[in-house]
Amino acid sequence: MQISTLLAFAALIAVAAPVTAQQQAKPKPEDTEVWEPVPKVVTPGATCNAPPSDAIVLFDGKNLDEWVSAQDKSPAKWIVADGIMTVSKAPGVGNIETKRSFKNYQLHVEWRIPENITGSDQARGNSGVFLASTGPGDAGYELQVLDSYNNKTYVNGQAGSIYKQGIPLVNPNRKPGEWQTYDVVWTAPTFNDDGTLKTPAYVTVLFNGVLVQNHFELRGQTLYVGKPFYKKYDAAPIKLQAHGDKSEPLSYRNIWIRGLN
Repeated sequence: MQISTLLAFAALIAVAAPVTAQQQAKPKPEDTEVWEPVPKVVTPGATCNAPPSDAIVLFDGKNLDEWVSAQDKSPAKWIVADGIMTVSKAPGVGNIETKRSFKNYQLHVEWRIPENITGSDQARGNSGVFLASTGPGDAGYELQVLDSYNNKTYVNGQAGSIYKQGIPLVNPNRKPGEWQTYDVVWTAPTFNDDGTLKTPAYVTVLFNGVLVQNHFELRGQTLYVGKPFYKKYDAAPIKLQAHGDKSEPLSYRNIWIRGLN
């Protein structure tokens, strides 16, 4: 065989080899299929608002067994009647919080502003869902509750806001007298051993089924005055606020939570 023929044959093999390798490495659907671990089975509630099978029911309309006074940890003294609990305006009662502490979770809360509400601005059915009540003297992390249906106030303090930080994407408030719903996904902040922040808190909120906070990154506790900052904590109770304004007190019902790993 002539040398020129041998060189041509070698060149042909060199060109064909990568093609053969590519054919052998052709991906298959099975290459990206993951079979384990298998997610556990959870039975959903009969309606979209009902607790799923793995939820902890924090209020089912019967009692306040899952709640204590945020001030002194004594039994909660809000008013329970007709399947709902109503903020008590009695002297010394104040805020209530869960007996249990939570870190990362999915939370469902329903609340109602009285139909005959009076007042304006922040003095109109003011309350709050504190997503982490981190201790006496701490502001915690508040998702604002307020009548924001035709009620002008500062936008980072209206219903659906992360108080003084996260302005709601939209305002889906219903009229006073109608039940409102919060569905929350809370990712707690994490801290280094020396107390410095490792990762911030994030929150997603659907308000009456409408997205108002989209994986919002908090800058720290939700302060009434001053700039937010973080203070180290691990797990914390969830707190409901008795704001103390003169407008008619609001009510809560159907509260449940699912811990997230």
